[in-house]
Amino acid sequence: MLKRFRESLIAKMILSGGVTLILCIFLWTGFNVYYFKNNVVSNVMSDIEMVSDTIMLALHYAMMLDNEEDIKENINNIAKQEEIENIRVYNKEGRIVFSNIPGEIGTVIGQETPACRACHQYTPPPPALPLSKRTRMIESNGRQLMAIMTPIANSEGCSPGPCHVHSKDEQVLGLLDVTVNMDAKNAMIRMFERANMGISVVVFAATFLALFAFTYRFIFRPIKRLITATRGISGEADYTDIDIEQVDEIGTLGQAFNMMGRRVADKHRELLDQREEYRNLFDNVPCLVSVVDTDYRVIRHNSAYERHFGLPDGKRCWQVNKGRLEKCEVCPVDRTLRDGKSHMSEESGMSKDGHPIHWIVYTSPVRNEKGEVVAAMEMMVDITHRRELESKLAASEHRYHAIFDSIPNAVFVLDRNTLEILNCNESSQEMYGWGQLEMRGRSFMDFFREDEAGDWEEAVRCQSEIELCTHVDKSGRPFFVFLNISPARFEGRGTLIVTCTDVTRKIEVEQQLIQASKMTTLGEMSTGVAHELNQPLTILQAISNLLTHRAENGTEISPEIMREMAEGISTHVDRAAKIIEHMREFGRKSDLRTMPVQINEVLERGFEFFSQQLQVHNIRVVWELEESLPLIMADSNRLEQVVINLLLNARDAIEDRWKDDKAGADKRILLQSFSTPERIVFRICDTGAGIPPAIRERLFEPFFTTKIVGKGTGLGLSISYGIVTDYGGKIRATTWEEGGACFEISFPRAECEL
Repeated sequence: MLKRFRESLIAKMILSGGVTLILCIFLWTGFNVYYFKNNVVSNVMSDIEMVSDTIMLALHYAMMLDNEEDIKENINNIAKQEEIENIRVYNKEGRIVFSNIPGEIGTVIGQETPACRACHQYTPPPPALPLSKRTRMIESNGRQLMAIMTPIANSEGCSPGPCHVHSKDEQVLGLLDVTVNMDAKNAMIRMFERANMGISVVVFAATFLALFAFTYRFIFRPIKRLITATRGISGEADYTDIDIEQVDEIGTLGQAFNMMGRRVADKHRELLDQREEYRNLFDNVPCLVSVVDTDYRVIRHNSAYERHFGLPDGKRCWQVNKGRLEKCEVCPVDRTLRDGKSHMSEESGMSKDGHPIHWIVYTSPVRNEKGEVVAAMEMMVDITHRRELESKLAASEHRYHAIFDSIPNAVFVLDRNTLEILNCNESSQEMYGWGQLEMRGRSFMDFFREDEAGDWEEAVRCQSEIELCTHVDKSGRPFFVFLNISPARFEGRGTLIVTCTDVTRKIEVEQQLIQASKMTTLGEMSTGVAHELNQPLTILQAISNLLTHRAENGTEISPEIMREMAEGISTHVDRAAKIIEHMREFGRKSDLRTMPVQINEVLERGFEFFSQQLQVHNIRVVWELEESLPLIMADSNRLEQVVINLLLNARDAIEDRWKDDKAGADKRILLQSFSTPERIVFRICDTGAGIPPAIRERLFEPFFTTKIVGKGTGLGLSISYGIVTDYGGKIRATTWEEGGACFEISFPRAECEL
């Protein structure tokens, strides 16, 4: 109780206020009683003094006449008043000469009595004293009396005179002693004291209750709420504002406390969140974290550490981490504890399950408020999986090299920007004749023919496949290859993986079939070629006959005619030579030189070679060529054969359809070219009978033909398909919207964007 009292503000306030109030009321009541009592006593003294003066006046005349009976009568009459207890007259010797109590008359009182000592304590006694000096209080039979001694002064009527014996020098002739009963006055004083005490008690109780109510209502209860709210701030619940509806300092304090409480609650919540976050970070961080004291004992750890090593149970770090019986020779924790710096090392140990584990440990010092190193924190990154991956990677790399070197085709790893050979397999050594070390660091473009390398450089960087190109080996022997190109990352930089397949044997077989097809085509075109050559030969024969006739007749020929005949001979000889050269060029075996080719020029050359055949059959050709058509990478001679094969098929189809309808025959062939953002396209369409859907899928099969026996070999479209695909092209047959068949051939652009 005493402790609670000492710790209670309201008790202290009530106690201090109550004590202060009691003291104030006590002083106030005491002052009132004291003042009232003094006032009553003073009034009684004044009244007694007035009564004494009245008695003196009443006795003066009787004393002047020396009439004792009158004096006695006056004294007895006056003494009959209720409050007057006794009236005495003393002479100079201290003898009672008159009294309302007869038995006292003649009695002498000594100077040492209280009644006489007031004057006789001075030498000589003074003739007059103040009222307070002449007044005395007397206790008699439990009653309180007040007596006042009044000196009877010597007056002119008393000395000198014939009847008196008092000398003129005497100042005091006697004393008048009046005693008054104080019971009524004391009763009034006691009543006043009780009334004041009651009023004081009421005032104290009312004031104390008002003070208590005010203190409880406006101070203690808000403070109690503040205390409750203060204790609640540290809890996890959200802060609730204090409801203090006071427009005073306490209310202002409550508002300030609410603001502070909200801020403290927010900060407390943030701290809790941060603590929880740090705890989660510490516990859930993927690396292993432990704290080791200066005795190398693990005093704290996270869950990852426990999963790997189990509970430390106060063991030292080398016992927990490595199962050692003594400290490690090289210990980063020891170094951190000694120099207060961070250290790193790579360690190996055993997990709690007995499996070997590896980790990289980083240590940092833990300091106290004085800056002294009291512990070390170990942050261990588990690299067991990485070690296993390194082992697997080494084995995988070994397998990769084994597979890489055992691939039958040549494989090159090229720098994407410079096309420098970064790596190659053993098959490349066999295919190209150079050793692997000789080829590394060389440009891949050195494998192309010198005059073709510039044309292929951009295609190697951009295309995923190069169907056919010519490479040369170390001895300079050319051979044909198919390139498959894939972008990749190698040793941190952009590379191209190029697989080279030797297709020389395949191309040689195809060339034999192509040559046979050319000879067949030339045989079929012999009639048209003969007609083509017959015109210049006829003109030459006519000029020869004219010259012979003039020579036989001796007729002179003018220079103008001779010049015209010479020009005619030259023109028609050139025309015949051109036809023969074109036939020779078409019929010769191609050396397959791949270079940039303009499709429009191939179409024009093929048509020029086959135009006479079309004229013989009255077939009209419609041209729709896109100007400035981009280039493709191919062999123009081989593509020309594709054009001639398709024109030959178109001619036969038109003839088959319109052989019985000579008058209204719509014999037309469309030669069209255009480009898309990725490819170059040309189309050869005819107004023949078209292609039945049932045979459309078999068109490009070798030896498949719809012509009569002896008119077709079934190799034309098959050879055309092979030529087109050799250069990354596509060929497809569709139905022309105007009737007949339409063959569409597309090739990738020779240029591309890096």
